[in-house]
Amino acid sequence: MRYAAIDIGSNAIRLLIADLSENSEPVTFKKNTLLRVPLRLGDDAFIQKKISEKKINDLVKTMHSFRLLMDVYGVSAYLACATSAMRESENGPEIVKQVKEQAGVDLEIVGGQREAKIIYASHFEEKLDRKKNYLYIDVGGGSTELSFFSDEILVASQSFNIGTIRMLDNQDKAETWKEMERFIQSKVKSHKNITGIGTGGNINKLFRLSEEKEGKPMSLSKLKSLYNHLNSYSMKDRIQVLGLNHDRADVIIPAAQIFITVMKWAGVANIYVPKVGMVDGIIQILIEENFK
Repeated sequence: MRYAAIDIGSNAIRLLIADLSENSEPVTFKKNTLLRVPLRLGDDAFIQKKISEKKINDLVKTMHSFRLLMDVYGVSAYLACATSAMRESENGPEIVKQVKEQAGVDLEIVGGQREAKIIYASHFEEKLDRKKNYLYIDVGGGSTELSFFSDEILVASQSFNIGTIRMLDNQDKAETWKEMERFIQSKVKSHKNITGIGTGGNINKLFRLSEEKEGKPMSLSKLKSLYNHLNSYSMKDRIQVLGLNHDRADVIIPAAQIFITVMKWAGVANIYVPKVGMVDGIIQILIEENFK
């Protein structure tokens, strides 16, 4: 059996097709195919508060392609979720209708809390010492989701309108940063020995650049030195000299800033970087809904 997950983010759109292992208990999955299309809906959404016709057409074409691929792969269930950019676009509901009519894909615009729930649905913390305290930090193009676990219990979870595209477009607000700091101070800081769990494309790339061993955490000091190293290069040199993709070379800087800030505020010295993200969480949600 195969499931599919579509994540329509502010920077990129992803399709994950996963093979299920129904014989295992609980049911697990293995990644079969992962596609990423860098559409950058956030540039329109955060400045114009509306997604342009050009980007709507590109989105519809992408969704149509994904629909055909899901058919070819024999996908039996899928979930397509749109996050921050579509949440803030005045024409979001119209786009959902257009995608359904022209591409045959049902699209759900998810709220910040549901987005956070999907992200930590993979429950990576269960693979670590369950009795410790973990702060999930997911940094996207339009928002950052923080979810804090202590003794296997979700203590608090919140979504903040701070993201990489939003920062590049100077659309992040000082009061939102303050709100995030207050959340950390009131919900997280009172606990000791907090370990970070970082998700999203940028932290995965930063982890690879750190050359840290797979399964080992990356230290805050390593992350800071990486940030300083990357920031010493121009955007052009990050692409030509360091070999970063064009759509990664700019967002990786604000992403590192967000991770460093959150870790400092929360007193997190080390962060694990599992190769999971929104699409993995969506597959897990589908499994939970269909294998109760």
